[in-house]
Amino acid sequence: MDINAITEQITIYITDYAWNILGAILIFFIGKWVARKVTSLLGKLLTRQKIDETLIRFLDNISYYALMIVVLMAAADQLGINTTSFLAIFGAAGLAVGLALKDSLSNFASGVMLVFFRPFKIGDVVTAGGVTGKIESISVFSTVFVTFDNQRMIVPNGQITNDVITNINANPTRRLDLVFGISYEDNIIKAKQVFKTILGADSRILSDPAPLIAVSELADSSVNFFVRPWVKTDDYWNVKFDLTEKIKLALDEAGISIPFPQTDVHLYQKED
Repeated sequence: MDINAITEQITIYITDYAWNILGAILIFFIGKWVARKVTSLLGKLLTRQKIDETLIRFLDNISYYALMIVVLMAAADQLGINTTSFLAIFGAAGLAVGLALKDSLSNFASGVMLVFFRPFKIGDVVTAGGVTGKIESISVFSTVFVTFDNQRMIVPNGQITNDVITNINANPTRRLDLVFGISYEDNIIKAKQVFKTILGADSRILSDPAPLIAVSELADSSVNFFVRPWVKTDDYWNVKFDLTEKIKLALDEAGISIPFPQTDVHLYQKED
């Protein structure tokens, strides 16, 4: 083939498509710059909202690559390349990946919900996903609990959001729900006075709301009392243990008994 003819054909091609090539190059570099700026702006915005750093990095990467795909498609379209087939391939690949990683994607979506809606934060004591413990960390796919006996449990975020979430120390105060039973032979007024004395002597018991002391039930073998004081959340367990012990000792000292279930067995001799 004649070299001159080939050169002429290349020259004609470059001349005809020079603006398209230049436009594609400009679209690529300007689009890349815009993608970085948008990603950086998104990262700063999420940081101001005190979003988890792991989620910020993940969203930065996802947003950057998503924008770059758009830029590449626009550049290819500028060159006259039919992008419809590429979109079909990307769609099929995305569907396949989504089906293969549906559980991981579910955990990721749940992690995003936990970070944005903040039903709990690091350091809170929470019951969720069948686990109770202090939150050590919240990542994109899982949450780490430290239980009261110092076990470290990693729970998938999907399991947490699909269950009831109880944030135990979300509020500064909590109510203690104690139940004490006394014998039917004992004096109810005297027992109530014992409860009031014990509660009044403990400076950790809050005066507002006022403690509730009331007869709750006439049970089979005992008269049951609700003893419900309010305390600071941080004092909850210490006060619960102390009151249980002090009230038992005070009832013993006052001669008030705490009955326990008993079964009387009567034997009858059958006469012949």
